[in-house]
Amino acid sequence: MAESTALLVDEVFPEQPVREWVLSVPFPLRFLFASRAKIMGQVLGMVYRCIATYLINKAGFSRKTAQAGAVTLIQRFGSALNLNIHFLMLFLDGVYVERPDGSLCFRWVTAPTSAELARLTQTLAQRIGRYLERQGLLERDAEHAYLVGDDLEVGPMEQLLGSSFTYRIAVGPAASGLQSVRVTDAAGMWRAFR
Repeated sequence: MAESTALLVDEVFPEQPVREWVLSVPFPLRFLFASRAKIMGQVLGMVYRCIATYLINKAGFSRKTAQAGAVTLIQRFGSALNLNIHFLMLFLDGVYVERPDGSLCFRWVTAPTSAELARLTQTLAQRIGRYLERQGLLERDAEHAYLVGDDLEVGPMEQLLGSSFTYRIAVGPAASGLQSVRVTDAAGMWRAFR
């Protein structure tokens, strides 16, 4: 992954500062995204728009007057070949603004503070949670949110994915099978931007 990042920074991005943002999702969403690519694509679009809007606003502009730029690498597995879907997003560390003469000017933004990251994470958790609810994939009660999986067909591939993200043995006499996992509340739903 480091080689891909270096290539993008050296050969694709303009000579501007770049910041890596990493969004790792809770176990149940890893399974959902692995089995439903369209849902993962919609969520990735939400994440991009949220971070881009944050950068544009922090630079003092609006989405009509400035543009952010990013490349996302979707990593599907961890170092143990376990299912670990997360988004590695390389964002320009600023925005481009068009000058009156039509040329572009890059406006750098300062690094996000811990408080800004916490607000951004909370915003993402709420938006993605609402989207999954509208799709009929998430139900909430007073304390928790649960993935709805009644229509999910559990075949051999889903068994392997379920075992993979929970670090369980997938096949053979010691196989543990697909485990039911609960999504925690929205505040604890997302593990990290850096």
